[in-house]
Amino acid sequence: MYDLIVAGGGPAGMTAALYALRNGKSVLVIEKAGFGGQITHSPRVENFPGTKTMSGNEFADALLDQILYQGAEIEIETVASITCEGDVRKVRTEEGSEYEAKAVVIAVGVRHRMLGLPGEEELVGEGVSFCAVCDGDFYTGKDVCVAGGGNSALQEAVLLSDKCSSVTILQDLPYLTAEEKLQETVRGRDNVTVITDVAVTGLLTENGGFTGVEITGRTDKEVRSINCDGLFVAIGLIPENGPFEELARLNEYGYFDSDEQCLTKTPGIFVAGDCRSKHVRQLTTAAADGAVAALAACRYINNLKV
Repeated sequence: MYDLIVAGGGPAGMTAALYALRNGKSVLVIEKAGFGGQITHSPRVENFPGTKTMSGNEFADALLDQILYQGAEIEIETVASITCEGDVRKVRTEEGSEYEAKAVVIAVGVRHRMLGLPGEEELVGEGVSFCAVCDGDFYTGKDVCVAGGGNSALQEAVLLSDKCSSVTILQDLPYLTAEEKLQETVRGRDNVTVITDVAVTGLLTENGGFTGVEITGRTDKEVRSINCDGLFVAIGLIPENGPFEELARLNEYGYFDSDEQCLTKTPGIFVAGDCRSKHVRQLTTAAADGAVAALAACRYINNLKV
């Protein structure tokens, strides 16, 4: 039996593992795909304290090496369920494995809702982005489009308008759904154009490089092309917390309804990272969550009588 199992190998999960290992705990990290999570889609990260520039993959690889050096064990599997039997937490995977621990940190992250277009996944980080804070600087003085018309999309557009030559917002509804103050801010930016009632129906490329988008009118069915250097997709995030809703309360959007203490309604179960309800989802806040959750888990483990 492990002291701690971490479900998820993104920045929050691996940081949780690191802090628990440094506190003398045995740790298993279960990751379903690739270690690093969403940050691996960023070709350059320049807002992490103490590091001038690095790629998301470099960060993920370094953090993985660090926890392996500290003694972490890893498994590439998908966590399907977690159950509590007294002071034992049992973690079962879709592959049929079962692991036991005294405590569990759930750090399964979120996935960006994508447009579902051919070639989209291949262009992530190479013309298609999801975060203006992370990637906006790479488009300074360039032309970009933003897919979406809600609060997140308009917030991205405002940030990008400070750096980019032009920003074109593409909304598939006949109107924007963002709050009115955000809409007023966008209307006040001379370099921002809003096009409503259109769907992004294609990604344009030349020699493998992103060159623009194809849009189709929802009503008039007119097909047009917009040349741009980047597309920021802001049509929502999808938390993957459903299998754990009996252990930790979810809010109306499906995120863990937990505050900065990373606690849940179930003793011995902690949450961390983007899957938790929060206002800022960045590499630094994910790492902070991992540290907080791990230290809370260590306190819980230390108080057990087994």
